[in-house]
Amino acid sequence: MGEKGATPDLSGSDLRIAVVVARFNEDVTRRLLRGALGALKEHGIDDPDVLWVPGSLELPVTALALAERGNHDAIVCLGCVVRGETYHFEVVANQAAAGIMQVQLDTGVPVAFGVLTTEDKEQAMARSGPKNNKGAEAAEAAIEMANLMREIQG
Repeated sequence: MGEKGATPDLSGSDLRIAVVVARFNEDVTRRLLRGALGALKEHGIDDPDVLWVPGSLELPVTALALAERGNHDAIVCLGCVVRGETYHFEVVANQAAAGIMQVQLDTGVPVAFGVLTTEDKEQAMARSGPKNNKGAEAAEAAIEMANLMREIQG
């Protein structure tokens, strides 16, 4: 097979991508979505499917339903979990990450993790801005992985 993936293939014109976005902390997740849509458009994907869910814990089941339908080459999950005073932060952050990873492993469909897990809202805003946007990074990872999976699977 030779060496694959050393240079990212970010050509997306023939890819079908879905973006799943959590409404919780919507002021941040809308910024992540803006970054993701901008990156997708930049790489040739003009009309991705966008689905909104209540929060980050609902991202995995939605990604699973999309992956099982088989209509998408990759899925981008976007959310924002800000640390509070209780253990809730750890539960949501850890289970969202584990669920998203499990979807990839169970279906073989790449699911990019664009869930911010920050100490405060200021950190979340800094990671969802026009210059440093983790939504854009997740979208590019989804494109790269979709293309790599095509290479591997033929």
